[in-house]
Amino acid sequence: MNVEEAVRRLLDVEEIKQLKARYFRLVDTKQWAEWAKVFAADAVLELPEGDLVICGRDDIVANVRGFMADVRSVHHGHMSEIDITGPDTAAGVWAMSDYVEWPAGDGRRNGLHGYGHYVEEYVREDGEWRIARTRLDRLRVDPLS
Repeated sequence: MNVEEAVRRLLDVEEIKQLKARYFRLVDTKQWAEWAKVFAADAVLELPEGDLVICGRDDIVANVRGFMADVRSVHHGHMSEIDITGPDTAAGVWAMSDYVEWPAGDGRRNGLHGYGHYVEEYVREDGEWRIARTRLDRLRVDPLS
């Protein structure tokens, strides 16, 4: 690999890190129109613990928006492992933790604090990196009480 290729690879990795940072911030602040832009048009979201697979950017946003309507959440992603697999493709794994709280109606907290990994594929679409496939593999879930 020459210097130009190495620099391009580093820039691509950094762009993907910025993409995932936007993913977390925008979902927690419920900026749905902007959040949609992190996904490829034909993206796939997998949530194995809920036996759920959602296909297509619009359906992903609509489903998550509905699920998150009354939810407070904080998502953190860190320790990324990103592999550039082609000129316009990449794969990655992110350690994650999330705090998700639903209104209980009785003054108590109802929700979860989860830990695990996002396993993802990325594609450069319209000149920008986007999430093509994302799967949330939870390793642990602590209920809030």
